Amino acid sequence: MDFNFIGTIWSLLPPVVAIALALKTKEVYSSLFIGIVLGAILYSMSMGTGFEGFLTHLLNDTVGTGADAKQYGLISCLSDPWNVGIIVFLVVLGSIVSLMNKAGGSAAFGRWASKHIKTKIGAQISTIILGLLIFIDDYFNCLTVGSVMRPITVRHGVTKEKLAYLIDSTAAPVCIISPISSWAAAVSGFVSGGENGLALFCQAIPFNFYAFFTIIFIFMIVLSGFDFKAMSKYDARLQEWYERTGGQVDEVIDTKLQIVEHGVGAKQDSKKPATTKGSVADLVVPILMLIVFCMAGMVYSGGYFDATSTCYHNFIDAFAASNASVGLVIGSLAALILTIAMFVARRTLKFDNAMSCLIKGFEAMVPAILILTLAWTLKSMTDSLGAAEYVSGVVASTASGLQMLLPAIIFIVAALLAFATGTSWGTFGILIPICIAVFPATAPLRIISISACMAGAVCGDHVSPISDTTIMASAGAECKHVHHVSSQLPYALTVAAVSFLTFVVAGFTQQLGIVASAAISWILGIAMLFSALWVLRRIGYKQ
Repeated sequence: MDFNFIGTIWSLLPPVVAIALALKTKEVYSSLFIGIVLGAILYSMSMGTGFEGFLTHLLNDTVGTGADAKQYGLISCLSDPWNVGIIVFLVVLGSIVSLMNKAGGSAAFGRWASKHIKTKIGAQISTIILGLLIFIDDYFNCLTVGSVMRPITVRHGVTKEKLAYLIDSTAAPVCIISPISSWAAAVSGFVSGGENGLALFCQAIPFNFYAFFTIIFIFMIVLSGFDFKAMSKYDARLQEWYERTGGQVDEVIDTKLQIVEHGVGAKQDSKKPATTKGSVADLVVPILMLIVFCMAGMVYSGGYFDATSTCYHNFIDAFAASNASVGLVIGSLAALILTIAMFVARRTLKFDNAMSCLIKGFEAMVPAILILTLAWTLKSMTDSLGAAEYVSGVVASTASGLQMLLPAIIFIVAALLAFATGTSWGTFGILIPICIAVFPATAPLRIISISACMAGAVCGDHVSPISDTTIMASAGAECKHVHHVSSQLPYALTVAAVSFLTFVVAGFTQQLGIVASAAISWILGIAMLFSALWVLRRIGYKQ
């Protein structure tokens, strides 16, 4: 009997099974691995290669020849230069965080923050603002904001689930509306035909409703005190523990401060701080060096300093042509070396203590690296089964004659594709070229549709359990990954619903011109967002 699952609806089965198992069992590692195995089975059955073909595809398979050759499997994903760069960046970033903690910089910042951040709302607003300021890369954003704000938010009674939601809601959304970010570089890279990709990205920013509305919504949520039941149950458990024990979270910042069972009970390292010489500068300076050197590393990878490059001394073009993975590694390594030199020179840390932080930083990143590796491998399985092509084909066959609704349709399709594959960048690569090919360069619908693609991809990435950004947000907050996914889902779906309706408005008003369409869409979208929150509070949805 012949089987062919490639390019059919069955190609979506591996990610769907992985996601369903993760939500059901609350265990993400085995769920992802089962999805990977299922993908390899479907591929080997389609190709008729038997057990040997299954094993090859599961571990390291090359399909095609020459420039068309593609790599699939666990070993291929681990050896991919881009993925290796991200893993190295995570390890280096973990080491820098460990150094800041060991040097007492985090403790000093905690003492400073305790004098200036007095309330639970203040701690959450500070988290959001810091997340908005770190716009260069979502990985960098998640781990930096998490390491800096986690002790402060915990002290003020903010659960790790809420912190993870705030981190996740500022990471990708702020990167996708910032022209100077790894995301802008990625989107620009998918624009071909000699067109200025970064200019097109900038034109699309005003219509990126999901990103803007998500940022606005988290301010509304924090200031109003509203939470969905999926989130408020964790806060209730934390308050119950406080009331039962009469305890306060101790002000120990230089060691891992964790809330046992996502908020019920406190546990801390009994060891004394390694140093009391730390200052706020020991936290701020390494972070500033990370930002500066990561930006420099990205433009360097784009040819900014290369006299033979077309981007020589052209910052915008160099950023658009940059390799984010390489640039982040260069920048983070430079920041790590200078951070060690600074601490040792000032005698804040001994050299052997500084070196021990490298190991601790790697250990802290192991869970995130494991999940990322499995998520990348699952994506390679869905790619080999032609899941993205199947979804885009469905769009092409059903979208004809629905021009006014195309932005809204593209938003939904991009969200579903990013949710199933766990990657917004992969979604960009599939749908943006389609949008550019379908719509004329001067058509307003082209800009709106590209914005819908980016917004939908961020939306799907935001709610997907196998998304690397979602995984990083969990790691940054030290929150159980499945708890983070389930608790933030109602918020993301609310904003997604409002964004979908706003793209419907944009589609029907595009004939009035870009400016008029954007203005009308924004006014109605913001009105719908406030109305949604008012209705939810009115009907007591929290309960």
